[in-house]
Amino acid sequence: MSSPAAASPASSASSAPRPIDGFHAVVPAGGAGTRLWPLSRQGSPKFLHDLTGTGRTLLQGTVDRLLPLTGRDGVLVVTGVRHAQAVTAQLPELGAGQVVAEPSPRDSMAAIGLAAAILAERHGPDVVLGSFAADHVIDDLDGFWSAVTEGVAAARAGYVVTIGITATEPSTAFGYIRAAGPLGAEGAPSARHVAGFTEKPDAETAAGYLATGDYWWNAGMFLVQAGVLLDHLARQLPPLAAGLRAIAAAWDDAGRRDAVLAETWPGLTKIAIDHAIAEPVAAAGGVAVVPGSFTWDDVGDFDSLAALLPAVGVEGGRTLGEEALVQRLDAAGSVVVPGAGRAVTVLGVRDAVVVDTPDALLVTTRAHAQAVKQAVDGWRERGRDDLL
Repeated sequence: MSSPAAASPASSASSAPRPIDGFHAVVPAGGAGTRLWPLSRQGSPKFLHDLTGTGRTLLQGTVDRLLPLTGRDGVLVVTGVRHAQAVTAQLPELGAGQVVAEPSPRDSMAAIGLAAAILAERHGPDVVLGSFAADHVIDDLDGFWSAVTEGVAAARAGYVVTIGITATEPSTAFGYIRAAGPLGAEGAPSARHVAGFTEKPDAETAAGYLATGDYWWNAGMFLVQAGVLLDHLARQLPPLAAGLRAIAAAWDDAGRRDAVLAETWPGLTKIAIDHAIAEPVAAAGGVAVVPGSFTWDDVGDFDSLAALLPAVGVEGGRTLGEEALVQRLDAAGSVVVPGAGRAVTVLGVRDAVVVDTPDALLVTTRAHAQAVKQAVDGWRERGRDDLL
């Protein structure tokens, strides 16, 4: 899903800002991107792929737009041990200690909380961290940098800050942020208090949200001082906070890290940061939102991917890969990924989705793109872990 439709030509020629003192970016790089199967797999998830034809993977693109705000040493990527080598290879600009490998997935709170605890150990509790997923596409760099700069200012006022994406349609694919009055924090003129978060609504409810002008899409971008985040976590989930602090205290000690991880990590609570921190802290008045009017896409499925690829020919098809391998005949709007190197013909099927890889073929339509996860579940039930 995209918001808004396209970046202006000027956005691609943005002049990079100066790094923000005391600001570090955390990039959680996890998940399998099952709605983009068979292109995205557990062993090679979507953030490791170039899905937009830019020559840069989603992970690389994320780090590219964050480095001007943080400087070379200001990005911390949190990923699983399974992907740590690939992440390191894709990001040679990051130094030792900037890729944090989790032994196993424990959801976003453990990932972001560990990063916060490590940053607090290295730089003190007042350091501001911003969490930005590795698999989002943002084209309007000026708008993004402006929102993050305001978010850092609001975070320094003691708030947990989220960036709300301007909703351009009553989407049922996202959660929503409900805003209240102005925050009044210095350096964050557009920031507002958050009244609450709501889960993915039905279409009628989403349309009602859009009509009020007080709701933004929740893209899961959070900015907060490390100490503030850890203090909130200590009040909400004391064992999780204590475990993360213990791991972080040993993280930069090669002789202790593995032992502490092995003892502590498996017992950590598995929970998303939205449920662990954002929702309860918002109810207590401790969360703010900075509106983000920049272009944004979470590349959630093949229909979403289609909006990011250039239209080809009079039928407006989209191709991720070599266009010479694709033939469309009365197949307007079709999305084709000729990943196996074979010629693909789509005949008489509008809005088709054909994803051809060496070991798996997906044939569906853009209207069914959200249901692709069912295919993954089906192969898992058949014991075909090799396809996952």
